[in-house]
Amino acid sequence: MKSKRQIQKESTRQKIIDTAYRIYATEGFSASTAKIAKEAGVSHGTVFAHFQSLNDLLECIIGDFQLSLAAEFHDMGESSASASASASVSGFLDAHLKILIDHEEFYLRLITERSLLPEEVQYMYADNQSTIAHHFNLLLSREIKNGIVKEVPVHMLFNTWLGMIHYYLWNKDFFSPDEPVLARYAGELKHTFISLITK
Repeated sequence: MKSKRQIQKESTRQKIIDTAYRIYATEGFSASTAKIAKEAGVSHGTVFAHFQSLNDLLECIIGDFQLSLAAEFHDMGESSASASASASVSGFLDAHLKILIDHEEFYLRLITERSLLPEEVQYMYADNQSTIAHHFNLLLSREIKNGIVKEVPVHMLFNTWLGMIHYYLWNKDFFSPDEPVLARYAGELKHTFISLITK
């Protein structure tokens, strides 16, 4: 059984993570740890009592986010064997959009400022994007084999899907300045992509 001190320590750590996530989402990854500490209601030293460095904090936040994405698609891939190919791809697109809609601000910061992040964090991002692409490619390969999807290299199909999403996110001020852009255009993005890739 956890002690009261241990529970409090874990609670403080989680409060720092949640606060950092929110601040990075709204202000970008250049936000200071001093601001995170103030917003979390802890001392600046407390942040570094829980995380050895800024890189450690960033790795924790981005790692958790990326792993949740990968886990969602891993579970879908495991359960999709008995589903029809078209339903599986459609479900994949719906799940991807839902996750990105739930984390739109943070994901936009991540894809916009990725090159500014520590190298280790960039590798973490790339590895998890590869995991997502792998599950997506398996589903698309099945549809190509079944004659539903055009015979296009599957990596290009995944890149096209991401390209559409990223274009709308990067140009949010044109498409949807006053509300989340993915929530507004999710149906249109999915419909257009499906229309482009199917025979």
